[in-house]
Amino acid sequence: MFESAARAFRHEDKMAAALERSYIEICGFEREAAPRFREVTVSLDVAPPPGGVKFPDGAGAFHYEESGKLLSVTSNRFIHWSTCADSVQLVEESLDTNLLNNAVRLRFSRCSVLPGGVSIQETLNNVVILICTNQSVHRLLLPHPSRMYRSELVTELHMQSIFTDVGKLSLQDPSRSAVIPGAAGHTGGPGAAAAWLSFQGDAHFALASPAGGITVVTLPPEDVQGGVSVVELRRSSMMRRISGWMPSAIRGEQSPDDLVLSLAVRELEEDSFIFALCQDHRLRMWSFREQACLLEADMLEYLPARQGVRRLSGQGHRLRLAFSSTTGLCLGVHLAVPQRGQFIVLQLVASDNNRYSLDHISSLFNAQEAPVDFTLTSSDIWALWVDDTNATVVKHISFEHNVAGQWNQVFVQPPPEEEVPIGLDLDPRETYLEVLFSPLRFTASAIIKALQIFRRGSERILDPSWETLKKEVTLAVEGKIQSSVTEFEFSLKEYRQLQVEFWSRFYSCCLQYQEAESAPLGLTVSPHTGMVCLLRKGYLSFLLPCFAVDHLYLSCDAYLMTEEETPITEDVDVGRDVLQLIRCLRLVSDAVSAEMAYEMEKALKYLQTPERAAELVLEDMLCNDRDNVTVDILNKLQNVRNPMAAMMVLLREMDLETDSELGGDAPVTPGQSLSVRISLSQLYGSSAAVSAVCQALCHMAMTRAQFCRDLLILQKLYLHFGDNVFLGGGAQLLQFQQDLIPRTSHLLSSYHLLSHVSQSLTSPVPLDTIDMNLQHLTHLELSDTPAACFRPGETRTGLSPQTVVELFYQTVGRRIIISQMFSQQQSDSQLLWSHMISNVVQLLAQLLWPSNPGFQFPEVLMANCQYAQLQEYVRLIGPWCQVNIGSCRFLLAQCFLASGEGQKALQCFQEAASEVEKEEFLMKLTSSEEEEAACSPRLQFYNKVLRLLEDGGLPELIIQLASLAVSEAAGDVSSQAALWTRIFKHHLDLGHNSEAYEALTQNPDSSMQLDCLRQLVVFLCERSQLQDLVRFPYVNLHDEVVGIIESRARSLDLLTHNYYDLLYAFHIARHNYRKAGTVMFEFGMRLGREVRTRLGLQKQVNCYLAALNCLRLIRPEYAWIVLPAAGTTYERPGTSPKRNSDGEFPAELAAGRRQVDILELKDLEKEYLLSRARLTLAQHHPPSATIAGSASAPELVTLLVQSGLFDSALALCRTFSLNLSPVFEGLTFKCIKLQFGGEESQNEAWSWLAANELSVVNTKESSAADEAWRLLASYLETYPSTNGQHHQHVVHKLLSHGVPLPDWLLASYKRLDPPSLLRLFLKFDLLEAAAELVLEYVDAVLGRGHQYFGIERPLSATSPPAWLPYTPIDQLLHALSETQTHSTLHNKVRDKLDEYHKVVHQMTKLRLSVQRVAVM
Repeated sequence: MFESAARAFRHEDKMAAALERSYIEICGFEREAAPRFREVTVSLDVAPPPGGVKFPDGAGAFHYEESGKLLSVTSNRFIHWSTCADSVQLVEESLDTNLLNNAVRLRFSRCSVLPGGVSIQETLNNVVILICTNQSVHRLLLPHPSRMYRSELVTELHMQSIFTDVGKLSLQDPSRSAVIPGAAGHTGGPGAAAAWLSFQGDAHFALASPAGGITVVTLPPEDVQGGVSVVELRRSSMMRRISGWMPSAIRGEQSPDDLVLSLAVRELEEDSFIFALCQDHRLRMWSFREQACLLEADMLEYLPARQGVRRLSGQGHRLRLAFSSTTGLCLGVHLAVPQRGQFIVLQLVASDNNRYSLDHISSLFNAQEAPVDFTLTSSDIWALWVDDTNATVVKHISFEHNVAGQWNQVFVQPPPEEEVPIGLDLDPRETYLEVLFSPLRFTASAIIKALQIFRRGSERILDPSWETLKKEVTLAVEGKIQSSVTEFEFSLKEYRQLQVEFWSRFYSCCLQYQEAESAPLGLTVSPHTGMVCLLRKGYLSFLLPCFAVDHLYLSCDAYLMTEEETPITEDVDVGRDVLQLIRCLRLVSDAVSAEMAYEMEKALKYLQTPERAAELVLEDMLCNDRDNVTVDILNKLQNVRNPMAAMMVLLREMDLETDSELGGDAPVTPGQSLSVRISLSQLYGSSAAVSAVCQALCHMAMTRAQFCRDLLILQKLYLHFGDNVFLGGGAQLLQFQQDLIPRTSHLLSSYHLLSHVSQSLTSPVPLDTIDMNLQHLTHLELSDTPAACFRPGETRTGLSPQTVVELFYQTVGRRIIISQMFSQQQSDSQLLWSHMISNVVQLLAQLLWPSNPGFQFPEVLMANCQYAQLQEYVRLIGPWCQVNIGSCRFLLAQCFLASGEGQKALQCFQEAASEVEKEEFLMKLTSSEEEEAACSPRLQFYNKVLRLLEDGGLPELIIQLASLAVSEAAGDVSSQAALWTRIFKHHLDLGHNSEAYEALTQNPDSSMQLDCLRQLVVFLCERSQLQDLVRFPYVNLHDEVVGIIESRARSLDLLTHNYYDLLYAFHIARHNYRKAGTVMFEFGMRLGREVRTRLGLQKQVNCYLAALNCLRLIRPEYAWIVLPAAGTTYERPGTSPKRNSDGEFPAELAAGRRQVDILELKDLEKEYLLSRARLTLAQHHPPSATIAGSASAPELVTLLVQSGLFDSALALCRTFSLNLSPVFEGLTFKCIKLQFGGEESQNEAWSWLAANELSVVNTKESSAADEAWRLLASYLETYPSTNGQHHQHVVHKLLSHGVPLPDWLLASYKRLDPPSLLRLFLKFDLLEAAAELVLEYVDAVLGRGHQYFGIERPLSATSPPAWLPYTPIDQLLHALSETQTHSTLHNKVRDKLDEYHKVVHQMTKLRLSVQRVAVM
């Protein structure tokens, strides 16, 4: 099954013949720690027998009857056990599912388990375990697996074992355990035993009596009341039954010759037949029902040379039974005769009258001593020995068809190397750790025991995890090295020697414990599946059929006698040449030294050409050929007639290349039932099966790698000697050099790769790495593949980490293999071990074969974050594998991304792009339904990679790859736009503003270009890189930039993002001052509405000032702006609201366009002053900032007056043409308060007084009230009013509060408007003051003090007419006349008026006379 699945099944018959010849041992240990057994102790009331009976350790197994059926819950399920002194270790194994709580150790106090004393049988509902010790018998009734699970469809990867609840059983119960009657007190005890379960449910235990004969102890069924019964079977056929617990006495003189050495039992025809092989070399068959000996046969009759044998004790004789429906009951007997050991196979034949006889079928001889164990099947004998060197020997033979009597080989795994070669370029510690913790050499139990001895048992390992164990070993050895150092300084060479010394000591300890763990105890062959297992002390081994090429290469010369031993070819002549080549290869293998083998291995590891390495090995062979091995090889090569054909056959047989990809996502077989699909999904899925299959692949790869190495050296030898050994001539020699040697070199590299990956351990993966990898797979749309649905270690129950091949087999490989196998066979066929396991290993090797089109293995490594292993895999196949080159480069890029080597990853991605349309894995990446059909595969590939790089945060690489992809997208506008957008985005992220702008301008899609422009603006604003934003030319994008900034400015918070300043700078840089002024005015307006704080007012003042500056920079006719309004938009940016496109004023506004207000420079100045007043108010009185922000000019004047900011209030009133009266009234009121206020009010007044422009203080003692009055006086002087309105308001305010008028105020008001003052006095009923004022005023008119009343020329004949306010004077006189108290004043005023009238009369006459004279 090498070139295709069809070819594999075409050669099935031929291969099967080879696979039956030899087997290879595959260690099934998972390197688990020893304490995984649950301890159960059974204590009965017995005393230890005197003398301390010691029985050899033993082992055995039980296979469920339906273990060969796919749909059974016991498919590929079995129980194996081992005995040691007083304990029995039971383990239930399954090749399909992992069993929980599957190991238990039963310990029987003060007893020893007998050889053959463990038997397991199954009933419909139970599994019954029968155990016999030298003093007791025991029965365990456990539930059958078919009754343990509620559903018939078991879908879990883990299942409970039948031993789960064994601790709940009371094993001391009389129905489960009993003491053997009569056993106590005897020095001797039973030496052999057999147990069985009768059809009625009775548990029978046959014991070999030490004095001869057989004792059968019976336990009734658990649900039946009754005691133990004992039956003695004696050679005289006499019987005595003893019931109850009474001890039995063995009476009569018995010959020691009938001492039973081996027992076996078989139930036939409602009777139990007990077969006993005795010390007198006779085989006796007893009927338990009749309690009589029905058959006795002398085994020496089948021995060719019997002389002297009868006197031997025959202590090593063994007896085994095998039953099949075709052959009936067969007996296998091994006679342990020194140097003449013989297996005898007999068939039990029944005749009439209940008479039985034995037919001799076969006699098979062997030179070894008595076997440790042997097993008889319906057609074969499997035997286990330990030779003189303590090495394990396993052989098998067919007793039906083997005429020559030649035993077939089983290639048992040798123990680990006694010495570890360490190259000068290698670190001893790393080398030893790699050997100790490799998957094929040591169990964890052996390492833990060696560590405890090495540390002298000072500490116990509480956490036996694999990584912890490696650390503990390193610390222990390094600690020994440190403690042995006595000098402070020593050379590196000395330190290296110390390392080698102590690491070799620890390695020796591990070797010893591994040897103890590997001691063979037994063999088991499943009668239902044909599975063969070797039971060792510390673990279980599987025997797998050996492939034809491996069989030929591993077999010794004795097994290669004729050309019939070459099942790989049907041509007799070619077969003869193949055998001769194999002999030559063995000579070459023996001639290659360990050093040269290491050099060859190193050459393959470091990617040197295998041909050159083979030439160096050949040179070393020729230079150091002291035993003339080369001559022997040349002599044998002379007998090879057609080496080209022979080598072609061997190479073709080893080449696993196929024409098509194996597997796929299709279902196994259409129409299969759910139960079949579930069973197939679990087949060979347990940890034990995974370990066995992958180790078998590893052994095959290592064997064939060595085979190819030797064949390549042999080919180089052919070329070296040329025509001397090559009979084909120069033309064939050239073909030999150009064809065979490259093919051999390619196979050597391929098998070296398989050997490497099958020993490469997986690495633990952190959770964050798993999450990141899952994100990458999601971007690649590979997250739903089977390879990505598995996490390393999630189904692994063993202690050790798994290899990458085991990971691949669990995730993807097993599913593909089972699908391939059962697509060509029925699901209800028998699960035959040899056929199934061979196909599984072969198909797994094909899936891993680097030259095959399938790419599942590297994909699994990537999906499970095994980046280091994947890099090594790609490195090893790089120079010679031409398949999936692009896919490998892609995955290598993934590894570089994971390790942070971005530039290397980018290079690999670029290399992979050229293979996108050629390789299936890359085509799968680019077959997304979401991609547009018009998009080229390479462009789709670039898009996937760009997503990966974006997920990894590598903008520089994204820019490089996207720039490369742009050229690929020529003619595809949408793809180009997307790529330029990517380039822009990542340039922007990196702060490459100029490059980002260039990418923006290259974008052919206007909408994407606008999006990028918006991102550019926002990005530069957020990073305060406004200079770049302003300096870019924005060709054909100017209006869009302005619109973006305006939109951002109007939509965002003013205090967080100030886009108005940016827009202002943008317009100033382009000399668009009116637009800049508009922006700043709008900014100021929004600040007034939205930011009513002191800071907002300050910014508003600055904004209005900037707007004023802008308008002053342009010609007066253009010094105007449009009053901004929230939501105001125009047809296009920059459109004039006053003129049309021709520059003319339109007759009327266009329909649908809003009416706008125009602000000129003077309007802006007013807004500036108003905002400035608001700011002044907020600075002086911060709480009023909120109110001031929205206050109109009159309202603001009031607020300013209240705060004492009279200068600002007066300026605001004059700007907005407001009445100044509120200012004077407010100041007057403050003067009043200060006049009558205390010291506190005086102190507070200085704050607002300081905010106004005060006159120079005349004296140091000037108070706040004085300054306030002085300020009022200055205002009245500075801001005169018509008719003295300001004075009137001031006086009115003072008089309304009853405050006397200051002299300066009276004097000022007298000069300005005395009548108004008189009216105010009358209004407030100040008659005396009014009278005084009238008197003074009349005198002033008459010329006495006229300068104090503002009269330039008093009353005279030549002066202008004078007048008095008669109405208020009359009102005064009337008021004075009404009261008696003011009569004097009344008279004075009346007299003064009379005086005035006289003067007026005189002046009038005089003036008239003057006028008459003038006329005359």
